[in-house]
Amino acid sequence: MGHQGRGVVARSEKAPVELVTVLVPDPGPGEVLVRVQACGVCHTDLHYREGAINDEFPFLLGHEASGKVEAVGPDVTNVAPGDFVVLAWRAPCGQCRSCLRGRPWYCFDSRNASQKMTLEDGTPLSAAIGIGAFAEVCLVAAGQAVKVDPAARPEAAGLVGCGIMAGYGAIMNTAKVERGDTVAVFGCGGVGNAAIHAAALAGARKVIAVDVDQRKLELARQFGATDLVDSSQVNPVSAVRELTGGFGADVTVEAVGRPEVMKQAFHARDHAGTMIQSGVPNPKMRVDLGMLDFYGRGGALRPSWYGDCLPTRDFPILIDLYLRGRYDLDRFVSETIALDQVEEAFAKMQRNEVLRSVVVFPDA
Repeated sequence: MGHQGRGVVARSEKAPVELVTVLVPDPGPGEVLVRVQACGVCHTDLHYREGAINDEFPFLLGHEASGKVEAVGPDVTNVAPGDFVVLAWRAPCGQCRSCLRGRPWYCFDSRNASQKMTLEDGTPLSAAIGIGAFAEVCLVAAGQAVKVDPAARPEAAGLVGCGIMAGYGAIMNTAKVERGDTVAVFGCGGVGNAAIHAAALAGARKVIAVDVDQRKLELARQFGATDLVDSSQVNPVSAVRELTGGFGADVTVEAVGRPEVMKQAFHARDHAGTMIQSGVPNPKMRVDLGMLDFYGRGGALRPSWYGDCLPTRDFPILIDLYLRGRYDLDRFVSETIALDQVEEAFAKMQRNEVLRSVVVFPDA
C-alpha cells in the first residue's frame, strides 16, 4: 500500500533544496517505518547538497533523527510499533570479518533499507547516509532504529544519532580519555562541543577549546571548557603548549575537517599523545606532514568514524546521561524550525550562527 509525506530533496549539485512529496513503501523483511518527530540539520547534509559526498542525486536529506516506529517488516524483533527510537547510520551486520572479530563499530557491511523511497514520478531517492529523515516518514533497516527512553525530548534525542555521537565517541570510545588527562578540541561546532562536554564528563583536568569564533568559544565554556583559545588572534599550537606546561595535550581532537586544522592538532599533542580526527573532510583535501615529525613524536593518530560507536550500546547510555542531567543535549539545540526552513538553516550554519537547527514535526 505504501505511504506518502513531505520531504526535503536536493535534486542537483549546489541547487537549493526543495520540499516535495515522497513515497515510502511498506516495510519489507528487516525494515522499519518510522514517523519522524525531529531531525537535526547536520553539516553532512550540506555536504550532500553541495555534491561533496557523491553524485547520486536526487538525495532525500536528513539523518540526525528521532521518531516513533509506525510499522515493522517480517522477522523484525528489536523494535515494535509505538517504540521511541533514535536513528543510526551504522547498523552492524553481525557477519562481516570485523563483526565476527568482536569489532561491530567497524562493520564493513552496515545495513540499510533494501527498498527505495521515491518521488511521485517513481524516481528513486538516495537517502542521506542511508536514512533520509527530512521527511514525515522514512524507511530504514531495523538495526538503524535504536530504542531509547521515551522521556527524552525528540529534538534533543535525535542529535545523538550523528553529531553528538561523533564528538562524545571521539572522547569516550576512540581516545578513551581518562581522569586527569589534558584535552584540546579544535573546532567548537556541534561535534567539537560534544567532545568538550564529554571530556569534562570523563574527568579531564584541562579541556582546551580552540576556535576562531568568540560565540562558539563562549558556548564551549558552557559545555565545560576550562580554557579558551581564539586561533584568529594567537598561534593555537603555542597556546595549547603554554596551557599544558609546555608539553602539549594528552589528547587533541580535530573537529572541523580541514587539513590546516589537523596539522595544528597534530603539533599541539604531547610526545606520545593521541590525535583524533573527527571532522569530516571533503574528498579533495590532503595533508602534508613531515615524516620525521610523524615518526619522532610517537603516540597515535586515529580517525574516529561515527565516534567508533555501537549504537545499540551507546545511544541509550547517552540518553540516560541526558535524563540524569549529566549531558546537556538541550543546549545543543539552537532553534527549532519547520521542514520548509532547511535551506535557511543551511545558510545559518554557513554563517556560524547555530550549533544545531532542528526540524520538528508537530503532528508526529
